[in-house]
Amino acid sequence: MLEMKAVRMELPAGANIIVGQSHFIKTVEDLYEAVATTVQEAKFGLAFNESSGACLTRSEGNDQALQDTAVRNAQALACGHTFVLVLQNAYPISVLPAIRNVPEVCSIFCATANPVEIIVAESDQGRGVLGVIDGSSPKGVETQPDIDWRRDLLRKIGYKR
Repeated sequence: MLEMKAVRMELPAGANIIVGQSHFIKTVEDLYEAVATTVQEAKFGLAFNESSGACLTRSEGNDQALQDTAVRNAQALACGHTFVLVLQNAYPISVLPAIRNVPEVCSIFCATANPVEIIVAESDQGRGVLGVIDGSSPKGVETQPDIDWRRDLLRKIGYKR
């Protein structure tokens, strides 16, 4: 029998979250290095759910509160080989290329500052991520003022010239 659940991620004010899947115990150290060397001013906490051996939630980070949040989120998911990165003072777009280049990273489910729920399936063997509900549903189609706002925002925060 398969049971599905929506697990809401905890996200501190001003933080982003990246949730993904990886396959090896050294993930936690490699992801730490990827983030710390890509955006040096980033504060972050990272947790990784091991799915064999001791099956522990492993963690690293440079901010204890964010590390604790990442651990709580990973434990709430309880999905093997899943990692949770909680990030402040940096946007996911700045660290995603480095994370994708970590050899043991298999996939990234989400990278967001929105309220997020992870859809989890549970069987007799364990739990796994099926998908993500990221933020809210669309409320319409952008108009010219919305387009202008979007373009101005991207230039203001330095992502477009």
